[in-house]
Order: sequence, then structure tokens, then C-alpha cells
Amino acid sequence: MSISESGAIARVEKRLLIGGKWVNASGMATFGIEDPSTGEVFANVSDATQSDAIHALDSAVESFGSWSNTPPRQRGEVLRGVYESMINDIDYLSMLMTLEMGKPLSEARAEVLYAADFFRWFSEEAVRIQGRYYNAPDGNSRVLTLKQPVGPVYLITPWNFPLAMAARKLGAALAAGCTAILKPAEQTPLCSLALGQILSDCGLPSGVVNIIPTSEPSVVSEKLMRDPRLRKVSFTGSTEVGKLLVAKSAHNLLRVSMELGGNAPFIVFDDCDLNLAVENALIAKMRNMGEACTSANRFIVQAGIAENFAKRLTDRMAGLKVGRGVEDASKVGPLIDSEAVFKVESLVSDALANGAKLLTGGSKIHGPGYFFEPTVILGVDAKSDMSQTEIFGPVAPIWVFETEDQAVKIANDTPYGLVAYLFTSDIGRGLRVMERLETGMLGLNQGMVSNAAAPFGGVKQSGFGREGGFEGIDEYLTLKYVAINSSNAK
Repeated sequence: MSISESGAIARVEKRLLIGGKWVNASGMATFGIEDPSTGEVFANVSDATQSDAIHALDSAVESFGSWSNTPPRQRGEVLRGVYESMINDIDYLSMLMTLEMGKPLSEARAEVLYAADFFRWFSEEAVRIQGRYYNAPDGNSRVLTLKQPVGPVYLITPWNFPLAMAARKLGAALAAGCTAILKPAEQTPLCSLALGQILSDCGLPSGVVNIIPTSEPSVVSEKLMRDPRLRKVSFTGSTEVGKLLVAKSAHNLLRVSMELGGNAPFIVFDDCDLNLAVENALIAKMRNMGEACTSANRFIVQAGIAENFAKRLTDRMAGLKVGRGVEDASKVGPLIDSEAVFKVESLVSDALANGAKLLTGGSKIHGPGYFFEPTVILGVDAKSDMSQTEIFGPVAPIWVFETEDQAVKIANDTPYGLVAYLFTSDIGRGLRVMERLETGMLGLNQGMVSNAAAPFGGVKQSGFGREGGFEGIDEYLTLKYVAINSSNAK
């Protein structure tokens, strides 16, 4: 059943979720949520304070014992119910996401499916938490290992995938037996609040998940991370903020997972299927208007096909319809705010000033909302800011290379290493280059790597830890070793 904009706004709860109850912030303050396609505030949400954060931690601590001792199958059944509820409510969740974040409804629906899949995946992983039992080398004892939930966790999610990032963290944490405090990005708290209602409706016990939107994230995070009862922080966002959180985590030696920025290379060799490469270039670049850490940030194309690739990509980019995400014809929504538009505009101007050639786009779109034209730039100089900066917008800059070694050197010339994309028809070349690229993930002849069943994460300054896959639940488990005396001595 379809749902209107007003219907979605009216339905979502806009208060804090603490201890299983919807409550106003202790200071009674609220903050506005802006529709990036119009620039207008369309909802107001309770603004959590440090006091509310500690109240949420109290609740998570209190409920940890019972939830961690809940049978794994029972935890899994709750998560499975969340998956099914999200699928059934896809129209509502998609509309809410489009309103607060701006992406086209078709992409919002895809994100709901992706987010729901994390709850399905981890509902199955909840019953597969395993340890080991074996004979010690000296034969006098036995070694027993078991995995236990790490404790109450603090989950900080970004604005660009407001439902999927919450699901990716919560699915693993809840399956492991952890309780959680979820702090969504201040630009996009509504999807998390809607998810909180679904979790409650599906039988998650009170206090297991607490949700605290706030306009002062650094103040709230500081208070929580200084409390010794908190045992882990998981953050998805910029590398700059991630570094600050890692430094703060040292006070209590918290377990930390960081999924940070990227500067993804998209390497195209002249032996590739060019139609496939161009089609996937659009996917890797324009998913979420380019506002994704996995977005292709640098197109590195072999000289023999560079002109042809650039022309085909330009034609496709120029034909994309820009508009409000709720409009059926729209393929490119707005950026998140005016600051994002200014950043993209500055990067494009700098690249052109350093000798790059503009093939299409290149300008912000005036009028209500925060729109920028789909843009292709050829011949970006290494001195350009764009070569080392995550664009987070609908801009495809193209570098040209001659040899395999040059391609690898350009691709690795960045402090980031989240994801890379590689297009070639030569399997030997694919394997060689794959092994040489400094990246946590790689798409070989495909432009999307996100998959609930696969480990998501990076290397270098793109962070550490993995989310999703068999590995994702281990981020929320601690290993205990027991030495058992098995000798006959009395």
C-alpha cells in the first residue's frame, strides 16, 4: 500500500526511545529535520541531552543480563520478525527515507531491502556462535573457548544510509546478545526512530535498544564514552570524526569498530567489456547521488579507451533526470545540505583551474533544495584537491593511464582503502591487480559490493573492523578461554 508524504511524517514517533518508552528529551528541546529537496523543515524531533544519554545507558546496562541470556534461537526469531515487518512496511520506510535524506524512492526501496536483509542474515547467525574444545599439547589439560557478548554498545550512524547503517550494526549486536544505544545522524533520525518502533512491535524486550537523536553529538558521545559501563563503540562516518572517537575510546579502552571515509578507484583496462564498465560506472558513481563511502571517486581509464569511455559516461550522466526523490521520473536527488553543495562546487572549480576539461554538468542548480548537476571531468591533475578528497557528490573525474603499474600506483596513492573497482576481461590481470590494490573490498567487473552476507570494511584510514558476513557478529563478541585440568593427579 502506498503512503503519502504527510502520512509518513504523521506516523513516525519523534521522541526518544529509552527503556522501552517513548519520552521527551529531559530539556524538552527539539530540533528540526529538513527536506534537502526543498530546504524546508518538515518535522521536529526530541533533542537528547547528556542526561538522556546516561538514562539510555542505564537502561542498556539493566537489560543486558536478561537479553544476553536469552536463548539464541529466541533472539534470532525477534530479528527474523523485524526483517518481515520491514519488508511489509517498505512503502512507509522508503517515503520517510526520501523525505529526510533526499534519495529517489526507487533507491530508498532498495535500501529498505538491503537493511532488512541484515536482520535476516543475523537472525541466522545468532544460533551459530561457536567456541572450541581440544586437548592441550602436553595432554594434561583441555582448552575450552567460548564467545560472549561484549556488553552494552554505542552505535553511531551516518545520514547517507539512515536505515541500512542502523540495521547493519543492530542486527549483529542484537544477535550477539548485546544491548545498544543508537545515535542516528542529526540530519536523518526518523528512519532510526521508525526502526525502533518495529523492534518494539516485534517483541524486543524493553531497554535492549535505546535511540537518542541529538543536535549535539560530540557532547553526548563524550559523556557516554567516559562511562565505564559502556564496552564498545561502532561508528560509520568521516575519518576525521572517527579519529576523535578512537582517541576518546582510549580512556576506558573500549572495543572500537570504525567504518570511515573512502577514495575509491574505478580502474578500467582497455581489454574490458566497455558496455559493462560504463553501466557499472553509473552504479558505482551515482548510487545515492554519489553520497556514499563506496562511491567511485576516481575513474582511472587506460589510454586506448579513455576517450570512448568518457563519451559514453558523459552521455549517460547528462541524461539523468534531477529532481525531488518523491517524483517518479527523478534519478538524481539533492545533496544533503548547502555545505555539501559548496564542497562539491569547490572541488570541481579547483580541478578545472588545474587544467581538467569539463564534459558535462559542473554547476549547482539554483532554486529550492540542494541540487548539483551530474558532472564528468576529464584529465584531472594529481595536484587537484579532488585526487585526495572524497567528493560525496555526483561528479565523475577521469584519470588516464598507460600501463598496469601506473594504474595500481594511481589507485593506491591515497590514505584511504575502503573499496576499489576493477574492469578487465583478462582473469590473470584481474587477479594480479586485485592482490596489489590496498583496499578492504573490491568489485571485479561489478560496480556494487554491498551485501549483508559479506564482510564490509576497509584498511588504512578507511577504518578497521568488519560489518556483515560471518565476521560481523564477532565485532560484538569477546573470547573467553578456560583451562581445564584433566590430569589424574589428586
